[in-house]
Amino acid sequence: MNLTPDQQAVGRRNFLKAVAGVPALAGLGVAAAARGPIGGGPVRVGFIGVGGEGRVLLAQVDPAFADVKALCDINPSQLLRADEVLAKTGKLKAAHYADYKEMLAREDIEGVIIATPLWAHADQTVTCLEAGKHVLCEKMMAWDVEGCERMRQAARRTGRVLEIGYQRFYSAMYQAAYQGIIKAGTLGDIYTARIAWHRNGNWRRAGDPPTPAYDPSPWGYKDWEHLLNWRLYKQYSRGLLAELASHQVNIVNWFFGAVPEFVHGSGSVARFKDGREVDDHVYATFEYPGGRTATFSSIESNAFDHFYEAFFGTRGTLVLRGETEAYLFEEGGGARPTGIEVSAASSGPVLEASESRVADAAGRSTSATSGGGDRLASYRHQISGFCSTIRTGTPLRCGPDKAIGSAVACIRAYEAIEQKARLTVAPVERT
Repeated sequence: MNLTPDQQAVGRRNFLKAVAGVPALAGLGVAAAARGPIGGGPVRVGFIGVGGEGRVLLAQVDPAFADVKALCDINPSQLLRADEVLAKTGKLKAAHYADYKEMLAREDIEGVIIATPLWAHADQTVTCLEAGKHVLCEKMMAWDVEGCERMRQAARRTGRVLEIGYQRFYSAMYQAAYQGIIKAGTLGDIYTARIAWHRNGNWRRAGDPPTPAYDPSPWGYKDWEHLLNWRLYKQYSRGLLAELASHQVNIVNWFFGAVPEFVHGSGSVARFKDGREVDDHVYATFEYPGGRTATFSSIESNAFDHFYEAFFGTRGTLVLRGETEAYLFEEGGGARPTGIEVSAASSGPVLEASESRVADAAGRSTSATSGGGDRLASYRHQISGFCSTIRTGTPLRCGPDKAIGSAVACIRAYEAIEQKARLTVAPVERT
């Protein structure tokens, strides 16, 4: 969704005015998580998976909250790259492992941060929880519904903290939008949401194995190609719905205060006919209670729309774009945007499966036009919040009971596209 400079100025001004009185979030400049040292000192953590997303998380560790003791990855090249990232946080050394179970057995760690391919989440998370470790696991929860439930039940059974990596819950901008606009009823009755993630590029990655004889088959991957491009194969991935839509469906669930009841959609390998098994163009419609609907689209042939969540109410429209821009428009009022001119598309769309730019792992911040600031701040707040929950019992902002709602919805959307059917989304029990 691209707006003219005038539209942006009006929408930004409206948004900032609406959230100005939100406690602790006024101006969007205050951290969504507590700052500074916490009782008991930094939480001793290990990382499982230090590829692109793992290194983004690693770069955002605040040493006041977490002390990284160990790194685990089946690709030794990733461990060397992770060492370079870790050094920039002031940590000069962490133990290396290929087998995460060995790490759990040998290292004196309290928490684990998991950023591995989707299919591995459930087994790794449950194993860590049952070993007495707290877990922050990247989104989605798991490849299938059964895996999601295993993770949630393991957290309940062990009494360990389980957070899922939906960092928007730790974003000052999103928290302000919810508290100051959605919860306040500023938009009136909301019946429609539109979520989109559009890119122009190939999801396929290129790269050489760490050694010519490297064999990932002991870890469950057919060959180097299946490890490198796991997102493109059904055995490991749920495609664009898992890697992109689940972030945005989680926001819709939060703002609607509900989970979808039905879903239908379509998709195809329209552009990149290179042997991939997951669609490069996906469309889904999520039907919520009360006649509310959210439509999702993700394409890999045009980046003009970038990515955003938009909520359309009887009194106004809220647009959250690129995690750093927020706009509010009155419905039928003087602030309503007019004209058909559009601004040029912003700088490069995200080409990674995750919404993080791997380049940002070095600490580069992204630009903002609505006060959202550094796009990576929400990752720092998420990790610090996870550690705060471990030390002080502060509530998680997301947690498995919220995260499972978007996971089940996206898994069912994936199945609806494959079956060419409108499917029921199983009710998600909430505590």
